[in-house]
Amino acid sequence: MEAVVNLTYDQILLLVKQLPRQQKIRISEELEKESIGKQLSSLLTAFKTDELSSNTIDEEVEIVRQQIYERRKVKN
Repeated sequence: MEAVVNLTYDQILLLVKQLPRQQKIRISEELEKESIGKQLSSLLTAFKTDELSSNTIDEEVEIVRQQIYERRKVKN
């Protein structure tokens, strides 16, 4: 059974602030993934071309992953 709860931004923020540090980090990482995914989609749409190969996309994904990894190292 699925329940739907309507929460305001402030209510969500209050709940997140009560979480342990590790869970806050996990939430942050999930939000970051979503943001990067949207940025990559926007970038691909802006530069849509038949010349964009899978290798080019793979290279860009690896660059973004490395950036995420570096940011995580700095945070910890």
